[in-house]
Amino acid sequence: MAIGRSLLLSAMLAGLAGAAQADIYKCADDAGHVTYTNQKSASKGCSLLAKDQPVSTVAAGKPSARPVSTSPASFPRVDGDTQKRRDVERRRIIEDELASEQKSLDAARKDLGEQKPAAGTDEKVVQKSAERLQPYKDKVALHERNVESLKKELSNLK
Repeated sequence: MAIGRSLLLSAMLAGLAGAAQADIYKCADDAGHVTYTNQKSASKGCSLLAKDQPVSTVAAGKPSARPVSTSPASFPRVDGDTQKRRDVERRRIIEDELASEQKSLDAARKDLGEQKPAAGTDEKVVQKSAERLQPYKDKVALHERNVESLKKELSNLK
């Protein structure tokens, strides 16, 4: 039992011995740029933040000599004419959707306008009238949002 404890204690101490320890400084230069480092600078703006804190270091990777590609080499390419045809078709589809959505919005507004508000000032009657009209108002709001989204999408096209 004592041997097991001493082996465990030895293993723990060996693991801690490999960890780096450093004082951490916060330094600010005359321009106000702040730098955190383990080496105190000669400038006046350095202050000790922490003493003997574990520091993890990661080696910087080598910069890549080749440019970073936005798509893999095996990615299929589309010629300019094909892309233009696709863009024109996309614009036509969105414009058709916008026209359809505008008609639906007009119909929803008409349906809402045709609803008769309840006559009277009784609170229960007014509440019931508001509840009855709410689905019509929701439908108008939905179509308004759809029209707005389609117009925004059209404005984002090239």
